[in-house]
Amino acid sequence: MRVWAMAQTVCVLLDATDGARLAAIARDRSRLLKPTQRACIVLLSAERLSVQDVARRAGVSRPAVWRWQRRYTKAGVEGLLRV
Repeated sequence: MRVWAMAQTVCVLLDATDGARLAAIARDRSRLLKPTQRACIVLLSAERLSVQDVARRAGVSRPAVWRWQRRYTKAGVEGLLRV
């Protein structure tokens, strides 16, 4: 059986506060990898890159990009920091 998944589209818009906070998290080398990677995913998504490009540049899968885009739109920056 084949299952076809339609591409998911999430539009990520950042305000100045969230953008600055995510940029600081992405640059913070003392943080764990996962929060910095999630911040990077959202920042790249806000640049209107394709999901494939975001995944490639962040070093994650496309489903991971969709997951963290959705989490950010629902829970904001704090949602990216939770495990």
